[in-house]
Amino acid sequence: MANEYAPDRHPSSNDTWSVVRERLKAGEFVLGMTVTSNNVETAAHAATLGFHFLWCEMEHSSLSLESLRTMVLATRGLPAPVFARVPWPEVWLAKRVLDQGVQGVIFPFVSDVERAQKAVHGCHYPPFGRRGSGAGLAVATWPAPGSYYDSADANILVVCVIEEAEAVDRIEEIAAMPGIDVIFIGVSDLSFSLGLRGRQDEPLLEEAITKIVAAAQRNGKWLGRPAGSAEDVRRFGEQGFQFFQSLTELGLMKLGAKALLEPLGIKDKPQEQTTFY
Repeated sequence: MANEYAPDRHPSSNDTWSVVRERLKAGEFVLGMTVTSNNVETAAHAATLGFHFLWCEMEHSSLSLESLRTMVLATRGLPAPVFARVPWPEVWLAKRVLDQGVQGVIFPFVSDVERAQKAVHGCHYPPFGRRGSGAGLAVATWPAPGSYYDSADANILVVCVIEEAEAVDRIEEIAAMPGIDVIFIGVSDLSFSLGLRGRQDEPLLEEAITKIVAAAQRNGKWLGRPAGSAEDVRRFGEQGFQFFQSLTELGLMKLGAKALLEPLGIKDKPQEQTTFY
């Protein structure tokens, strides 16, 4: 599909200041805490814990646009900026969260080049994209001086999640799309799409991941995936991954409770499976 809006190159990145982007450019990892609860205090405290960004989950939680707006205000000036995962790769969904002041947008189910283009278009102003100029709160809260429009184009991170079998088949053209920054592998949903029911130790899944990694690296895209532990970050980092989604506030609460209670002989109820939620 011809891209009538995006030119051949990404907007100039000479004025980048985003801590997340600069760490990725330097070859370092970034780790984001997943936020799912409508609690502004949780978001504000989470932004001071040492995570590099907050992954505000608007696909798999009850977070609303108003909740996101409040979290952007509550974390203003704190170390971890707010990113948002929208429910679907649509231009209008990206516009709405960006106008609240988020510094990155995560798009699920980017399974073809048309969806990839929508992700890019929604996050950039013309001529590179189709974002409208009514940025509102984002202009007032943006942490850099000067033109919001130029700064946003150079700093906002576009993250595309690959989590369907058809996306693997089309990964080369998706990864080649100018304006995508991170190719993120949604390992669990990809496993389901491949008929593996969430199992993550299957050769078929590993083959798909290998294909995605190779395409992303050929096209100069950063790689991401979930990481539930420090060992995950180290292990996947050795495979070329840099952008990590960590546990939710509920997952971290469970880890903290386990660390306190298990030495006292108190164990939690066994679960069938572990999730990030």
